[in-house]
Amino acid sequence: MGSRRLRMQMMAALFAGITAACAQIAFPVPFSPVPFTGQTLAVALAATILGARYGALSMLIYTLMGAVGMRVFAEFSGGLHVLVGPTGGFIFGFILGAYVTGKTIELHRNPGFLWAVFANAVGLVIIFAAGTAQLKFVADLGWREAALAGVVPFIPTGVLKVVLASAVGIVVRRRLQHMGVLHQPVRQKTA
Repeated sequence: MGSRRLRMQMMAALFAGITAACAQIAFPVPFSPVPFTGQTLAVALAATILGARYGALSMLIYTLMGAVGMRVFAEFSGGLHVLVGPTGGFIFGFILGAYVTGKTIELHRNPGFLWAVFANAVGLVIIFAAGTAQLKFVADLGWREAALAGVVPFIPTGVLKVVLASAVGIVVRRRLQHMGVLHQPVRQKTA
């Protein structure tokens, strides 16, 4: 049991690193402080593959790495000022979004692509909600303006990321379970 836990913690740390790498795939949006990044793809992959507990742990590790000043956030930024700035809500949303996505994945005994799309869509909504809320208050915007700057431009790429992460994540999850790297759900015996 201890080796499984250690293995899962290492996988969570690996996904924190993958998220940091995906954060550097960033393109500024002229009318928004929020750039296009690959972070939400990494969040969705972590949650789909690792599940609730370790998917959320990976995002917590990622957030803490940035909080202590490591340049793991978008555009090689880091530090507490990013977390309390206009884009910090999205980063905090990664933790809750990964947990809820992973938990939703785990509700299904043998999740498939469509279930993963649903789970990742729910997680993306949570990330968007957390990001919009902080953007509204930090940038002193109305709800409509915050949504226009922090959500609307990112919906098309968000949908693509959800589909991609679901397709890849479910396949990787099943293979890792088959290899014994990830815990496979125990099927209940019926009488």
